[in-house]
Amino acid sequence: MNAAYVGLDIGTSGCKAAAFDDQGCLRGLAAAEYDLHLGADGAAELDPATVLARCRETVRAVATTADMPPIRGLGITCQGEAFTALDAEGRPLCRAMVSSDTRATEFVASGVPGLSPERLYRLTGHTPHPMFTLYKLMWLRTRAPDIWRRAARLLCFEDLVQYRLGIEPAMGWPLAGRTMLFDVTRHAWSPEILAAVGVRPEQLARPLASGSVAGVIPPEIAADWGLPPGVKVVTGGHDQPCGALGAGVTMPGVAMYATGTVECITPAFAAPVFTPELMRANLCTYDHAAPGMYATVAFSLTGGNALKWFRDEFGQPEIQAAAAAGDDDVYGRLLALAGDAPSPLLCLPYLTPSGTPYFDTQTPGILYGLRLGTRRGEILCALLEGVAFEMRLNVATLEAAGAPVRELRAIGGGAKSSLWNQLKADVLGKPITSLDVSEAGCRGVALLACAADQNRPIAGLATQWVHSRAVFEPRPDRAAHYTERFRAYQALYAAAQRMPAR
Repeated sequence: MNAAYVGLDIGTSGCKAAAFDDQGCLRGLAAAEYDLHLGADGAAELDPATVLARCRETVRAVATTADMPPIRGLGITCQGEAFTALDAEGRPLCRAMVSSDTRATEFVASGVPGLSPERLYRLTGHTPHPMFTLYKLMWLRTRAPDIWRRAARLLCFEDLVQYRLGIEPAMGWPLAGRTMLFDVTRHAWSPEILAAVGVRPEQLARPLASGSVAGVIPPEIAADWGLPPGVKVVTGGHDQPCGALGAGVTMPGVAMYATGTVECITPAFAAPVFTPELMRANLCTYDHAAPGMYATVAFSLTGGNALKWFRDEFGQPEIQAAAAAGDDDVYGRLLALAGDAPSPLLCLPYLTPSGTPYFDTQTPGILYGLRLGTRRGEILCALLEGVAFEMRLNVATLEAAGAPVRELRAIGGGAKSSLWNQLKADVLGKPITSLDVSEAGCRGVALLACAADQNRPIAGLATQWVHSRAVFEPRPDRAAHYTERFRAYQALYAAAQRMPAR
């Protein structure tokens, strides 16, 4: 069959759309950035109208690529947790609060009425943190009662795009799980959690298994997005499990290593796992995008956003050089600036709240070892090493909790850089495989759309579509160096805990 399937990946700092033919070959790719609105009170928000406009632009750009086969399906994946309140006419009432928004911290401390953290974990597979939609809704209800009263819909970005595409909104189970409103074993919104926070089921999207057909785009809306009539919209879910599917992670022992705004490792489980060890390490259990499987996410909320921050604050020479050369490879120039040698500096990379295992919203980032002779490249390298140290900590935590990782498959924008992949392999002491397509989130949901349209097995398609490009083995001398530096990194965090609060 000569057909194409589009995967739309909606992130925190930008969105991407990619089209694949039914053999898994990339036929078109487009991307767009948008701004994150930050506030001194801990706010981190996206304007939903801007995000929707950029999604339309990227899908339209891919759909109108020359020689594109007929597009038959669209799959959508997105960042977790962020939601938009809509009024009865479907108009946004507020910006979307993204993962790194910390305003709901007080509600984590006070707890959910009638539900212990242990009960919440057994229902949702997650432990309390202000990133989750549940606590953000508690904040909205208390701090913005007018918006709360007028909210007819509470939609995450996957279902918000579906709503704008003229479809009764649905979301994949992996995204529903990230709200902490969803029973991950019954696969339904939890009545007791909804009652505790005051949310009505009709305000939320339909939760469906990843790869379910949510609806068909009406012809006039399809034309506006550059799509032909009859395009099916298929549920994806949270970007990490969808990216893991797009990286071919469909068996235990293999994990996706994603470098997007957030740095994340996603291994696969054959069945749901709820253990005290995982709970203590804040390692969740929720649905994989692969049928019948579950996943966890070990992550740092500071990831590729640290490189973007460095670009914006210190990267003017590289921005100007890229402009003069007529290309857009600013990040490539910055990574070359970081170089291949280890940095003499040590960085605790908490430019945002931390992720697993600590869920630390208070400790700030630290750069240790500055001298007058310190160069920009050494600072950048230390920042990248710090994020990698945080992921090494997470891999060690996973293995201690009984989830060993023997292979990491790199995806995301950072996976395109051989220098960055090698640095991660050296720091983590694990081989890292780069793939033929770095945009695995787009590939994962395009694969789901193809499977739904052609009634083909998802796991079989993943085997056919996913191919490795290169393997980066840890270099023994560097691995030994970073093992020593990792001990210093852990000591730096311990020292930070003894510092007075800001």
